[in-house]
Amino acid sequence: MTDTIEQRPGRRPVGRGRKLRAAVLAATLEELTETGYVGLTIENVARRAGVHKTSIYRRWGDRERLVVDAISDHVTATMPVPDTGAIETDLQALARGLVSWLMSPPGEAVLATMVSDAGRLAEIAQARRDFYAHRFRQAAPVVTRAIARGELPEGTDPAEVLKTLASPIYMRLLVTSEPIDLEVADLAAEIALAAARAGVLRRPASNDPEG
Repeated sequence: MTDTIEQRPGRRPVGRGRKLRAAVLAATLEELTETGYVGLTIENVARRAGVHKTSIYRRWGDRERLVVDAISDHVTATMPVPDTGAIETDLQALARGLVSWLMSPPGEAVLATMVSDAGRLAEIAQARRDFYAHRFRQAAPVVTRAIARGELPEGTDPAEVLKTLASPIYMRLLVTSEPIDLEVADLAAEIALAAARAGVLRRPASNDPEG
């Protein structure tokens, strides 16, 4: 089955497959930045991307999955998972990437959606969980490689390391309303590294194959 493209006078079709996906996800991120999640509609995304809305429904099913895909795709492109050869610099790169993204227009739009009254909607709560679960899976190799190199204890939980890394950044941004910058990112990386090396971020013994 192929996706249907919208033929408009004077407008070149966006194509199919990867080109259509890229156009729709870019349009979704633009709509999210301009209108927020509550104001985002499949119809407006389709209009901005130059495709039929049926193509979007066929491929993504609903707004929630479309938004999660668009955010995840954007984060993957703008915050690639580092592989510097050392856990210290990997964590620093992750933290700096997070700070830079949160200070960008798309990052600000996503964060505003997640923490606003709209965040109480069940679909947004699920979108938030799906987004962070996806990001933790993407970045988990940073920790597993460090374990293999002997830089972190066996059984260290990648998700807990990443949560510890992000926590000081979100604390300043959302709770104490302090500015975030690269110094904050570097401090967050140091905190996460110290906690992981101390062994406090290990999986519970019942979930640890080595335990």
